[in-house]
Amino acid sequence: MKITLFDPPSTRLDLLPFTFTRPISEIRVGILTIREKWQQLLNAEVGYLTESYLQEQFPSINKSDYLVRSNVLPDSELIAAINSLENACSLVDSNNEVIAIASHDNSNDLNQILDNTEDSEKYDTPFNQINNVWDIFQQNGTEIIRDYGLITSGRTCRKLHDPHTIVYNERDVFLEGGVVIKAAILNAENGPIYIGKNCEIHEGAIIQGPFALGKNSTVNIGAKIRKNTSTGPFTKIGGEVSNSVIFGYSNKSHDGFLGNSVIGEWCNIGADTNTSNLNNNYSEVKIWNYREERFVSTGTQFCGLMMGDHAKCAINTMFNTGTIVGVAANIFGGGFARTSVPSFSWGGVTGNKTFEFEKAIETCEAMMRRRDRKLTKIERNILKEVLLRTAKFRIWEGTGK
Repeated sequence: MKITLFDPPSTRLDLLPFTFTRPISEIRVGILTIREKWQQLLNAEVGYLTESYLQEQFPSINKSDYLVRSNVLPDSELIAAINSLENACSLVDSNNEVIAIASHDNSNDLNQILDNTEDSEKYDTPFNQINNVWDIFQQNGTEIIRDYGLITSGRTCRKLHDPHTIVYNERDVFLEGGVVIKAAILNAENGPIYIGKNCEIHEGAIIQGPFALGKNSTVNIGAKIRKNTSTGPFTKIGGEVSNSVIFGYSNKSHDGFLGNSVIGEWCNIGADTNTSNLNNNYSEVKIWNYREERFVSTGTQFCGLMMGDHAKCAINTMFNTGTIVGVAANIFGGGFARTSVPSFSWGGVTGNKTFEFEKAIETCEAMMRRRDRKLTKIERNILKEVLLRTAKFRIWEGTGK
């Protein structure tokens, strides 16, 4: 089977800064990315229909059996409804928005595909989807549980040999091969704990489920990891982390609090950095929205830091409630950072300038070398496009400030 995951343009804007550098379906929520969920549940080859500058890195495929809205999180009932569609028929939700189209159309023009849809079926059953950046951490616990069942079904967990590690509800803890755990506490009483291949959990770490640790990742000494937290591969986490998602290849290694937050790939959070996730007056958190170009209400009391790919912050950085940090921003200095930090910013409270592109690339390449990865020409071109598209948000450009 072949499916194409298409990005609704307005939703893609609502999910910036994460969709500056990836299609919506490459967002991680739970253990897997959205694309990986569809891939596994349908045993499908997956292609993308996204922004043109991302298309080379995330290619389309010919003659898809289904086109699926990329912010939709699949479940068995929804998949059954999609599989029952006749050719050129669409499945629409209660708002008459297209969920999926059964199509062999070879076009990469979404509007043309929608125009050629002959009939539609209504799907009124509730399903999960990612419409805003805060949905990623809010849906994370539910998706960890769902992905855990998908990944571990019919499989046998590797044995835990360390006599000094305490495990509560061991039946909901799954260890892949090569895992090393020493003198830690794993509590899966309120949700499963999944530990990927070749991970290390060091002495004194305390972990509450639902929790997922991507392959080749590390939980550092004395870490306190609260429920509904997950990371992608090659991640280092420490300090206190609660209800947060780290996409992968990023470091939050040291003490400091991170809560109700989403961190992209190739980020580094300095020692003793702290994130506020609750306003002092308990009011609803507002956050910068790139589509509306203003601060909007999240409808929730809890929302921390949203940090785009390749962003970095120095030791003792303080982030206020509901802060957005763009791609390849570099933040340092005393006081609270701005609640909206544009991509390719360099500086902090005392002033900002544009992070010169070649110097930003040097920083990206230096971090990637530590994971034996190289920045490709395509990835470089994507970052260049992000620099150009975000110029209007760097208000100091051309002002002498």
